[in-house]
Amino acid sequence: MNHETSHVPAAAPRVQPEQLHEFAMRFTSSARGARLARRLVGHRLDAWGHPYLGHVNETLTLITSELTGNAVRHGHVPGRDFHLRLTERGGSTHVLRVEVTDPRTERLPRLAPQEPAVDKESGWGLVLVARLASRWAVEPRAEGPGKTVWAELRVPQDIPVPPAAGA
Repeated sequence: MNHETSHVPAAAPRVQPEQLHEFAMRFTSSARGARLARRLVGHRLDAWGHPYLGHVNETLTLITSELTGNAVRHGHVPGRDFHLRLTERGGSTHVLRVEVTDPRTERLPRLAPQEPAVDKESGWGLVLVARLASRWAVEPRAEGPGKTVWAELRVPQDIPVPPAAGA
């Protein structure tokens, strides 16, 4: 009897990215709340080593502005806040992620937003997000009715990555 065995290499263990930073907060579902969220994201990014006038800070702050503005405009439910979460993960790919959660379930954004007419002042928000973010999506809210719209921005290798807190 000839027994042949083939050696199949074990799959390499998947390396989980290290979470470097996290900021989360609830905001009043108003223009003031959206403005405050945008400013705090810019501040946190600067504190994490991504300067205010740098490409990463400006890009993610603009994405945050669009997502929080949409949460107020299209996801508003009287008496309910929206939630923002900002994370920074390191590893083989360095990723910043902003998540905005609102209580409206029935008003979902299009994942392939259509460009409005050139002379239109509104309707450009998700077009900008789709162009600026490395990837983005919408998911059902984990802890109840509503949705979370998130966007990720990959930090290019040539931009210095700040060390983890306490490192």
